Amino acid sequence: MNRIHRLITIIAAASLVLSCGKPEEQDKPQEPVVPQNVTLHGATETSLTFQWKVAEGATSYQWRLTCATEDKREGGTDKRNVTITGLTPGTAYRFCVCASGNGWKSDYSSEIDAVTQGSVPSPGDDAICVDAPLVLKLDSAPVLGKSGLIKICTASGSEVDRIDLSDLATVSIREDGVAIPLQQMTTDSKFNTFMDALPCGNKLRVVNCTPVRISGKSLIIRPHSGILKFGTEYYVTVDAGVIEGHAGVAAGEWTFTTSAAPASASSLRVAADGSGDFCTIQRALDYADKGGCEISIAPGTYEETLFLRDKNNITLKGDSASGVRIVYPNCESYSNGSGGSVSTRPALGSSIGKNGGRSVFLIEGGDGITLETLTIENSFGSTNGQAETVYFNSSGKLTVESCSLLSYQDTFLCKGVVWVHKSLIAGHCDFVWGYPKACLFEDCEIRSRAAGYIVQARVQSASDKGFVFLNCKLTAEDGVKNGSMYLARSAGQADCFDNVTFVGCTMGPVIAAEGWHSKVTPNPSAPSATSGWKEYGSVDQSGKSVTGGRNALGKVLTAAEAEAFSSREAVLGW
Repeated sequence: MNRIHRLITIIAAASLVLSCGKPEEQDKPQEPVVPQNVTLHGATETSLTFQWKVAEGATSYQWRLTCATEDKREGGTDKRNVTITGLTPGTAYRFCVCASGNGWKSDYSSEIDAVTQGSVPSPGDDAICVDAPLVLKLDSAPVLGKSGLIKICTASGSEVDRIDLSDLATVSIREDGVAIPLQQMTTDSKFNTFMDALPCGNKLRVVNCTPVRISGKSLIIRPHSGILKFGTEYYVTVDAGVIEGHAGVAAGEWTFTTSAAPASASSLRVAADGSGDFCTIQRALDYADKGGCEISIAPGTYEETLFLRDKNNITLKGDSASGVRIVYPNCESYSNGSGGSVSTRPALGSSIGKNGGRSVFLIEGGDGITLETLTIENSFGSTNGQAETVYFNSSGKLTVESCSLLSYQDTFLCKGVVWVHKSLIAGHCDFVWGYPKACLFEDCEIRSRAAGYIVQARVQSASDKGFVFLNCKLTAEDGVKNGSMYLARSAGQADCFDNVTFVGCTMGPVIAAEGWHSKVTPNPSAPSATSGWKEYGSVDQSGKSVTGGRNALGKVLTAAEAEAFSSREAVLGW
């Protein structure tokens, strides 16, 4: 058939279809659907940023923000995100959004909780939370100088903490106010006041930090972790050079007293607005009883890196997965390697000894650790650079229940025995990786954010289960190319094993037909029912099997062989 004749045939067929149906139904514009995956993407003291998945049929969106103590706010946007400004620090809000298009309007999405940052003690306030930020309110937006000291001293005049503005030369400031180091932190780096040493279990994790920032007309000071004592009176001094054109704050002008210690170390409450036992999660981790503690977390955005060391039966439980967000930018470019801890706080100007690594949350040792209904995001925000959310460096047990772990490369790194249940893991390159004896992802969403590889396993024994995905959904963000994500790739190391198994998983079109990346040969190269790359019952979104096109590096299990990977008890033994 020539091209012209074929075109005429297509046009004729189309005309026939149009003449047979009901034109008024076929020409009806598509009604937009309710926006899905509505999430809090960022928070400052005076703004909240929300985003959602593109709604089919939508040309614009209308949003609504409500608060118990303020008038309702409404607005519109043609994007799939919005930043709402002019909000009150430390205040709870509720947000929803609907889609408009073709003369139609969808229902509003379910409301999600969000809290602006800030507990706002001002000069003269007392009895504040021991880890609350300190806020100096000014008549106009301040500009940081390049020198001068901010000091915190006891009432008797003993200096306990300082921020040196000359250390600003070692960082750049992102648009969101976070201080980003200009040089990678290594074991030889010199400790300065734009670094912190997070204490827990008689060890400290050295990390980069943001001890001072500008928010509107306020200077926000965050004392270094673990420095201030309970029930103690302090004063703050600010040198004249700290804020351009400002005379500074002299001794005695700005005083405050910290609140008493919590009555119990086995049950703690964290709230960014100062209404709990602590304002920061890290101070709660440090205070928690080493034998067990449940730490409940109020809705809010907690901009901090975390460290837990040698404590058992510790639970971090957020009030809601979308409303409790632990967020900080960290990556290989900022801090070398997966990190570790030191025994003493480095002196200013001395070598740090061991850097704390590139994760948001480092867990060393410990057993019976649980993360529940919260979000941890490494907001480094680039596909170019290793940037873990959680590094579980322990031979013990970790449970991740109804959480979201968000990054790009190396999102989740673990050892030990791990159960991840009904959670979202998002990334693009080796975003599940490590050395576990057994790590089970059950009923989870594994979301690709760009082309790459889901798993890189470095399992230490051929007989260990390694990484197992049971009844999971493998999805992708909008715009990720079909066929661009592989189930796993190998590290190419003869001393560890590529033990990865998918059982009963629904795989979206983002997964490459061949399944397993073949550039580097895995160990073992010929998989068995117990070791290597394996899968059973993998289907596409319509329920059709997808294992027919797999390469020979992976094994399709029989039903009998899959039984060893088909339950939590079979995989983890508990």
